[in-house]
Amino acid sequence: MSHQSAPAVGETDLPNLDFQGTTPYEDYVQADVLTHLQHLRSDDPGEMVFLVTTQVMELWFTVIVHEWETASAALRGDDIPGALVALRRSCWELEALNASWKPIAHLTPAQFNAYRSALGEGSGFQSAMYRRMEFLLGEKSASMLVPHRGAPRVHAELEKALAEPSLYDEALRLLHRRGLAVPAAVLDREPTARHEPHPELEAVWAEVYRGDQESELVRLGEGLTEVGELVWRWRNDHLVATRRAMGSKVGTGGSAGVAWLEKRARKNVFPELWTARSHV
Repeated sequence: MSHQSAPAVGETDLPNLDFQGTTPYEDYVQADVLTHLQHLRSDDPGEMVFLVTTQVMELWFTVIVHEWETASAALRGDDIPGALVALRRSCWELEALNASWKPIAHLTPAQFNAYRSALGEGSGFQSAMYRRMEFLLGEKSASMLVPHRGAPRVHAELEKALAEPSLYDEALRLLHRRGLAVPAAVLDREPTARHEPHPELEAVWAEVYRGDQESELVRLGEGLTEVGELVWRWRNDHLVATRRAMGSKVGTGGSAGVAWLEKRARKNVFPELWTARSHV
């Protein structure tokens, strides 16, 4: 009669450790792919932090685009609660995205210069996923497709995003369907054109905010305002990090660097939601 050894103390409560091939975790998360995407171009140890932080930002861009597209689809279907759920998630994600600046926000000029040349002509404004975020915010610009002409799939995705209504467009169309006097010039605007502030639209939001404070429309306005505030914080954090690292020098990729970021930081997305507050 054979005798098997009793399990060692503590072994009986171990999780399953024996898998054929890769683990289910790896199959789902693709961690091995993610952790081998770092191809450094300098010998400076700080480059790894910069590269991984930038890659993490790209992943957050991807999630936020998903949330805003989900919210847009909900608004098209007159589902404000569904849109608000997606907008709320996107706010948590924007907070995490903004926190991504922490590892690189205090670089001295010398520390940044140690690997800056590794970027070559690379610059954040070339990010296709960030461009999709901007398009969803109503910051449309056909010229921003030009850097992606050499990548057909990416270019096609951006071209599609450019031609689709923005998140703000969908919110304004819903206001129109709810009987508010959204101006025809706004409703009929070519989707590829940038949203420009409109005084009559400011009056529409002021009317919303003078109404029932528990209404779906007020909650929608506040959900969009929260997104707008966090986008503004992202732009300002980017500005401060860049100013600390490189002062007023020309940015990588030929951008204007701090001057360009200062211009962006002065702009609010969903502008009438901010100016309407002066008239309530």
